[in-house]
Amino acid sequence: MFKLEWTVGEKEKMLLRDFLKEKNISKAALTDIKFKGGKILVNSREQNVRYLLKEHDHVTIFFPPEIKSSGLLAEKLPLNILYEDDYLLVINKEYGMSTIPSREHPRGSLANGLVGYYNSKNLNVTTHIVTRLDRDTSGIALIAKHRHIHHLLSQQQKLRAISRRYLAFAEGRFQELKGTIDKPIGRSDDSIIKREVKSDGQTAITHFSVQEVHDDFSVVELFLETGRTHQIRVHLSSMGHPLLGDDLYGGKRTLINRQALHCVSLKFIHPVTERGCSFFAPLPKDMERLL
Repeated sequence: MFKLEWTVGEKEKMLLRDFLKEKNISKAALTDIKFKGGKILVNSREQNVRYLLKEHDHVTIFFPPEIKSSGLLAEKLPLNILYEDDYLLVINKEYGMSTIPSREHPRGSLANGLVGYYNSKNLNVTTHIVTRLDRDTSGIALIAKHRHIHHLLSQQQKLRAISRRYLAFAEGRFQELKGTIDKPIGRSDDSIIKREVKSDGQTAITHFSVQEVHDDFSVVELFLETGRTHQIRVHLSSMGHPLLGDDLYGGKRTLINRQALHCVSLKFIHPVTERGCSFFAPLPKDMERLL
């Protein structure tokens, strides 16, 4: 059973309810704990949320077990794990692997591989993907091992405290070597997959900086301020610089047979230890050879 523990400090002498609120335990989580098999202990004794905490009290919260999805098939897939602890995973995803199963690709996804990995380690956890990548985008993906950890990391996303840096190979030469693309994105009227810049779309902001210029393409560094579906692909295509290999948005496949996009680094605050975390994934071979 997943648990979190704290020792009450001098300035934390308050009702247990308020203490847990400060620790970002949501009302929904407290309801689950109360009615679905969790426990809240103070000094190894079960207490309700109206208990008045004293300095040096030891608080332990047990979350109820999560129900695994019966529809998610466990598969033994190669996973390039950059980091793992009791709370999260950081994975360098290969291109060609979907993040979650779809009708077109029901097997071979990162989610399928995670279930298989958890089963092989006898870990009673479910899959919570915090940062998704398109099927043919490679690079770093952040995974939470528990619903509450996913909740905490999602809060960081809303506060834009999770930073992802991408490298893309885009067609042509940019007139401006640095700038911000602020164009709303929505679903195309004639496709359930394709997105486009639309006046009634969701706010989408991408910061870009050209790093190198080659004969056939430019190497562009990108940071996302928002996380819309296909955001980088749509924004660069709207500038007349589609990604190499991205034929969905006008890119040519003469040099590479998938969109040349890689999440190269990830930074965030660990939701439990509160330490800064930073990870790096070098370019995959198909992009590296183009340089």
